[in-house]
Amino acid sequence: MSRVNLDDFSDLIGRSDGALRQSAEDRRARLPLAPKALGRLDELGEWLIAAQGVVPPRPIERPKVVLFAGDHGVAGLGVSGRAAGEAYRLVEDVLAGTSPVAVVARAKGVPVRVVDAGLDCDPALLPEDVVRHRVRRGSGRIDVEDALTPEETDAAIRLGMAIADEEADSGTDLVVLGDLSVGGTTPAAVLIAALCGTDASVVTGRGGAGIDDLAWMRKCAAIRDGLRRARPVLGDQVDLLGAVGGADLAAITGFLLQCAVRRTPVVLDGVVSAACALVGQRAAFRAPDWWLAGQLTDEPGQPKALDRMALNPLLEQGVSVGEGTGALLALPLVQAAAALLAELPERPEPEPEGEAEAESEPESDSESHEG
Repeated sequence: MSRVNLDDFSDLIGRSDGALRQSAEDRRARLPLAPKALGRLDELGEWLIAAQGVVPPRPIERPKVVLFAGDHGVAGLGVSGRAAGEAYRLVEDVLAGTSPVAVVARAKGVPVRVVDAGLDCDPALLPEDVVRHRVRRGSGRIDVEDALTPEETDAAIRLGMAIADEEADSGTDLVVLGDLSVGGTTPAAVLIAALCGTDASVVTGRGGAGIDDLAWMRKCAAIRDGLRRARPVLGDQVDLLGAVGGADLAAITGFLLQCAVRRTPVVLDGVVSAACALVGQRAAFRAPDWWLAGQLTDEPGQPKALDRMALNPLLEQGVSVGEGTGALLALPLVQAAAALLAELPERPEPEPEGEAEAESEPESDSESHEG
């Protein structure tokens, strides 16, 4: 099998239907609401129309939360608020329905799918339908070694593509994307710093579980070391993911790009999905047309990535637990935008003046004959 070439996606991904945006604007002008009265819901409605290719937009009826899980060797340096190799416990909480994303998804009636791309645990600890896709057990320590071999990088990207195809074929009409990882914000920060040309300190955050100042300094040093390893392979996105990404990040990148090919809209969550989207944009500049930024977190690298892709977050609620929770909170806004454009009645068109005059003339003629 030939190696994955992400540049091929540039030809496979078409722009969302920009011509329909004008139709959307025309329909919006006929609604009995003042211009800009719906705020960003107008913008969201136009985005959906362009993505779906139909005016008015169809309702979002089959959304799904898709979470890619993995462990990162760099977590062994003490750069995370969670113990290295413990990401499987996050997966267990989601499957048990006790994690934040599981609770919110249950309240909204949205199914959740977990994909093990690179957890560092015994597969017997989790259900077969979760672990059957695993590329490898944990990812390499990116400050001193590659996260993945070339073969593993290809496998992870193809995994993400396959999951995107499965979701599109099953009728999923919008994906809320998230990650379940320990140490994942560190490679995400490396990718963003490398692609945005910034220093490690500018993108080093404290992660979802939070870390103290000493751990932050260790994390910053690890990101700086990762950056030195990333710069020589900046010209090849696949090599970049293999050097400083990880199985879950490579899978998310493949997933995002294939979702754009299949015209499946995606709502991004935090810094990990933003970093993967940035890699995807580097390969296919039209791909961000199919993505929304669900929320802004306190990770400093995320706004840099979103700004590079011209994606404006829908929410800023300070949600930092990850798992796609913040992005899921944005789902009702997207659904409301679709419903408003589809269901609000258009104002009736005024009758032409000539027709109104013609209707009054017969009555006056009748009165003259009676006289």
